[in-house]
Parts: sequence; structure tokens; C-alpha cells
Amino acid sequence: MAAALPPAGRSKGDIREQVWEHLEASGLADFPRPVRGRIPNFKGSSHAATRLLGLQQFRAARAVKINPDAPQRNARFLTLEARKTLLVPTPRLRTGLFNRIVPPPGATKEMLRRCATSQGVRDFSVPVGLDSKAQVDLVVVGSVAVSEKGWRIGKGEGYADMEYAMMVSMGAVQEDTPVVTIVHDCQVLDIAEELLGDHDLTVDYILTPTRTIQTHCKRPKPQGIMWHKVSSEMLGKIPILKTLRWREKQAGKDVTLQDEHPALANTSRAAIPDRKGSDTTTTVYVGNLPGSLRVSQLKSALRELQVLPAALKWQGAQHRAFLDYRDQGAAHRALSSLQGLSLGGNALRVELAKSHRDKGQGEINTHK
Repeated sequence: MAAALPPAGRSKGDIREQVWEHLEASGLADFPRPVRGRIPNFKGSSHAATRLLGLQQFRAARAVKINPDAPQRNARFLTLEARKTLLVPTPRLRTGLFNRIVPPPGATKEMLRRCATSQGVRDFSVPVGLDSKAQVDLVVVGSVAVSEKGWRIGKGEGYADMEYAMMVSMGAVQEDTPVVTIVHDCQVLDIAEELLGDHDLTVDYILTPTRTIQTHCKRPKPQGIMWHKVSSEMLGKIPILKTLRWREKQAGKDVTLQDEHPALANTSRAAIPDRKGSDTTTTVYVGNLPGSLRVSQLKSALRELQVLPAALKWQGAQHRAFLDYRDQGAAHRALSSLQGLSLGGNALRVELAKSHRDKGQGEINTHK
């Protein structure tokens, strides 16, 4: 049963509400309920996913990236069953870009089904770092609505678009990497192209319980992260985004954020209040620093990643440094942002330090 097509000119929000309401009212919605605010699961999602097996692009793929939502659970299982590498984005990109699902040796079909669940994704995964040189041959995303032309509407938070842009930035996908979505037939609607932005991801194939639709979409996919559409708030929520921003700035790209203004360009260099008087700090250990690295280069990287500490103890001869933060939250943000970072060709080793106090001449004020 198809939903009525929305009138031209309605907003993305209107279309989302229409789909969510129709799925609930028609009895098509499946666990988890309610589907409003989610990539909705629907009755028949497992059958729709089996259409992947008919796609030559899936059969040829070695590594498949699939979102962690419920409608794609069977797609994840089929990927594992076919002995392909399964990559799943981390929830809200809080701890990185994606994880690789690693079933136990000799896993049975039942175990593979467990690995494909949200709990299995947590239990049987290893993080994939920015320097892993991962290559993704097929991308499977969820949608709230999609058109036969390939226009896609997600749940409104922009994570699928950002995931794809980040994969472009790290070289994991190419211009011709196919993108597939799995939806119910009622989620296939007419969508006005003017509702799409240049950051919106389009799809090449739509799988439903009754059809496999090739969209022949000619609209270009995002060619990387559009920093002018990224807010400081989003940068704060996605630590790995800070690392990618720093790398792209080092490569000479314009990484000015949406809410940055030339007049504020030097605010990150403003003096940090002296930490004297604070009885406790949380210290982050940074190791494997190259011998040629200067403290100014480390400070520059920390500033660009927006994790400048209150004080820094430099021990270049020992290839290490200690970063003092005023609270645990700031220290953990630094840990997340610095994971996977390379300086001078060395992948940094980053972890919380044992109780460490800055003494003597090693302390450097990071606001200088």
C-alpha cells in the first residue's frame, strides 16, 4: 500500500512526518516503535534486503559499509554470510567513523545473525582508524523517504551525509562507489529536487519488498566535507571530524566553519586563564612523537583540533608530552580527537596518564 504522494514544494520535515505517520497507521511499522524520529523499520525489511544478492555490485564487493539501523539488520547478516568485510558506522560518530565486524572463528549462521544485531555490532567489532586505508566497495544507507530519481531524505540529523563525506575525505569511497537504500514501497515518493542541498547524499539503487529500482541518478554525490556547512557545535560532537579538519587544513584546504567569522579567527589563540589554584587536573599522555617534531607543531595541532590544554609538559627527547586539562570531560574530548592522529609520519600513542604533576621547567603555557 503506497502513501499518497506529497504535494510539490512541501518540506523535508513534512515528508518525514507523512512517512512515519503512514507506517504507524497502516500497521507496516516494525520494532523498534514508534518509528517517528528514526530510520523506520518496516515489515518486509528482511525480504527487501535479500535483493542485495541480485546486485552484481554487491556480489563483486569485498567491503560493504552498512548503517546500524534495524531495517538493515538482514543486509548486515547477508554481508557477513558472504564472507565480506562489514563496516558499520559508530553511533553518532562519537568514537570514530566506523567499526569492522569480526565474527568469532568458525561462526555458525546463528552466530552471524547475532553479529548483525545492534548488540552484536557492539560485541564483535574493532575500530577502523583514519590511517587504515580502508576501501569501501558498496554503501548501504537507511532512508525515511526516497524518490525513484535517487533523491534521499534521512531522519534529519545529517549523519549519513556526513559519514559519506568523511569517507570521501579519507579516500574510502570513489565517485563511482554505488549507494543502496532499503525501504518499504510506501517510502518511495516524489521528492522535489529543489529540496536537496549539495551536501545531500543520493542513491543508485532502491530495494523494497517488491522491487529493485535502479535510479540512474546523475546528480553528483558530495565530493568531501563541506566545512562551510559544518557548525562548531557539530565539530564538538564528532571528535574525528576535528582530526579530518586539521588534516585538510594541513593540505591547504579552506576549512572555515559555518559560524566562523574572520574577526574571530584568532579567538582560539586567546590566553587561557592560569591553572594555579586548581588542585586537580586530568592529564593525557601523548607518545611516539617523532624526534624532529617541535613543541610549536604539537601546540598548533592541538589548537586546530580545539583541544588546547591548560598546560603542556614537553619531553621531546623522550618522544612524549603530557597535556593537563582542567576536567575529565575536556581530557576525554582530547583523547577522542587525537586518536588516529599522525604527526611527522608517526601515529601518536594517546592515553590517560597516571597521576602526573607539572614540575620544574618542563611546563609550557599553551596560550603563548
